[in-house]
Amino acid sequence: MRASTVAEVQQAIVDLDRQRDSLRLAGRTFVVDLVMRAPKRFTAEVRAALEAELPLLQPAVVRSRFRLREEGPVAEVAATLDDIARRGSHGVLLKAPDHPVVVDAVERLTAQGIPVVTLATDLPLSRRLAYVGIDNRAAGATAAYLLTRMSPDSTAPVLVTLSSTSFRGEEEREAGFRSAMRTMVPGRALREVSETDGLDASMLRAVGEVLDAEPDLDTVYSIGGGNTAVLAAFGDHGRTPRVFVGHDLDADNLTLLRRHQITAVLHHDLRADARQACRLLLQWHGALPGRASSAPSAIQVVTPYNV
Repeated sequence: MRASTVAEVQQAIVDLDRQRDSLRLAGRTFVVDLVMRAPKRFTAEVRAALEAELPLLQPAVVRSRFRLREEGPVAEVAATLDDIARRGSHGVLLKAPDHPVVVDAVERLTAQGIPVVTLATDLPLSRRLAYVGIDNRAAGATAAYLLTRMSPDSTAPVLVTLSSTSFRGEEEREAGFRSAMRTMVPGRALREVSETDGLDASMLRAVGEVLDAEPDLDTVYSIGGGNTAVLAAFGDHGRTPRVFVGHDLDADNLTLLRRHQITAVLHHDLRADARQACRLLLQWHGALPGRASSAPSAIQVVTPYNV
């Protein structure tokens, strides 16, 4: 056959496949629950990303319910998941600590036929359907690379801030960062702040205590957010970080970047994550072709000049 005929047949196959997928979705309604324990500045960004993507999933109709909290015991997260299991759902998008109580609640959800997709931080020992987010170890190593290249001669300690080590994603970022730092600058000390829930008041207090003890500390890798509070703590001590690398292009970080108060942000497209997470749930229900599986999001390095 002529090449042009082959191309026409192949294009016809693609068009028919697309139409078949649309027919499979047409008229179907799905209800998705977003459950997160994270600072409001991050949950607001994820909620906005999800709400922006849902209309684009047509012809399927996907509606969302939101269970968002800034802090609280893992038992409350598990109770929320159990409530969803009782009420029913077509799927759960979950950001929660990697804790046996939460893992057990995910087990009960999946036993009820409700798939779970983890966002930003994973529960690898659970029966979740897939993980959506960046490769957190690679992100931590990237932060180490940026910090060491931007301050190659410094022997001062590096401040590493987390909201909680119970979040697998933050733990993996720190592990990737520490491993890369040992390779690049073996003798450089790291000072860790954790269990602040990423909230400004607790972050301000904890960072201030570290700065009291470390007069030479001049570099920051912020894993868990609260960057406005971190900078306020430096200001209270009459100091300014030489290099500051953070995560996520939320409203706070956007302002700090434009003011040149932080050096770079490791960012990933939350709308792409929301879209991918919803597609995974639709695949699980057979509404879209393909097999649901985890795939890491691209890591973007954002500076004041490409924001």
